[in-house]
Amino acid sequence: MTARRTGCSRRAGCAAGWSSRFGYRKTSMEEVARAAHISRPGLYFLFSSKETLFRAAVTQALERDITAVEHVLADPGRPLPERLVEAFDHWAGRSIGPLTRDVAAVIEDNPDLLGEIAETTQRRFEELITEAIAVESGQDAAPLVAQTMISASIGLKHQASSREFHLERLEVATDLLVR
Repeated sequence: MTARRTGCSRRAGCAAGWSSRFGYRKTSMEEVARAAHISRPGLYFLFSSKETLFRAAVTQALERDITAVEHVLADPGRPLPERLVEAFDHWAGRSIGPLTRDVAAVIEDNPDLLGEIAETTQRRFEELITEAIAVESGQDAAPLVAQTMISASIGLKHQASSREFHLERLEVATDLLVR
């Protein structure tokens, strides 16, 4: 990885943390630069706009989450329901709360902002969940169970005020759907 890409990656991660604390709309490039210990012109050298920085930060977070989901689901030494709950926690649990709604609104208002990364990672997540369920429940039932679990998680994400609440309810849904 080149020094510039490493710097971009570090700054994008910093932007993701800053945006998640204060919201996309309220976060300025000046604040991100300060938090990342870089000058504002230096930040603009790495990212031409706030949108580019946001896309890089979200892409980095989604790729990190998918990697974590792959790792969790690949562990055959743990029961499937436990692995599924942890996989959903990596995918959705870390982004529970009011600031998530801000990011979702930004994406909804600007559908081209993320490009295809949001769609490809969502498809990959569904594939991973389906494959894990298929090992124990069979190929026929797996797609419907996976899609229902994803729908339940999305609904819970909008209801949940905390990660703990999301996890508790997701455990119930998993117990009902994966037997």
